[in-house]
Amino acid sequence: MEETDQKTHVYFMPGMAANPSIFEHIKLPEKYVIHWLKWKIPYHNECMHSYITRMLEEVVHPNPVLIGVSFGGVIVQEMAKLIPVKRLILISTVKSQHELPARMKLARKTGLYKILPTSLAGRIGDLEKLPVGEFTKKRAHLYKQYLSVSDKQYLDWAIQKMVCWEQESPLPNTIHIHGDSDLIFPIKNIENCIIVEGGTHIMIINRFRWFNKHLPSLIEEGELVKN
Repeated sequence: MEETDQKTHVYFMPGMAANPSIFEHIKLPEKYVIHWLKWKIPYHNECMHSYITRMLEEVVHPNPVLIGVSFGGVIVQEMAKLIPVKRLILISTVKSQHELPARMKLARKTGLYKILPTSLAGRIGDLEKLPVGEFTKKRAHLYKQYLSVSDKQYLDWAIQKMVCWEQESPLPNTIHIHGDSDLIFPIKNIENCIIVEGGTHIMIINRFRWFNKHLPSLIEEGELVKN
């Protein structure tokens, strides 16, 4: 048996439109092998099952650990319905359609998500060139650095699949990590999660030390272990 076969393979799925560099500061002990998953451009009107099947072509190790952020959390949950996994870990996301915020439920009911100007997403970097405040420029730079998937077909598809996701109840043995200051998926709608105090929707980037400290015990024990 090769040495790599004795290791635990951990696959990370980024959030909507994000590139996997959001995980660049995540470091795990040597027994773990980290794999970054990248978004594929969906086919026209591609169903979720078809898309997940294509994404699973990149998951080449048996019984992996799947970790997903935001919409990437939805994707890894769908993956876990099709393959056996060692551990399913969700970050800054939802475990069922019932945890979606009211505005997303309204968008689903009314179809408002269909009229979002997703074609403008690729121009977020233009804010850096405008005479705006430093905070806005820094935020635009952050978006430009980590949100690199601006394809309109992908964005239209991803928004529709997020807003209209159908999952009645959480998958068994799911580990959910959520920040109490998440504005995208407010903590008030989230049940049965590990709460990161002060954690925002992008805490995988700016609270990476928390994850480096706790992910190993979450993977192995399925719970936080106090040192």
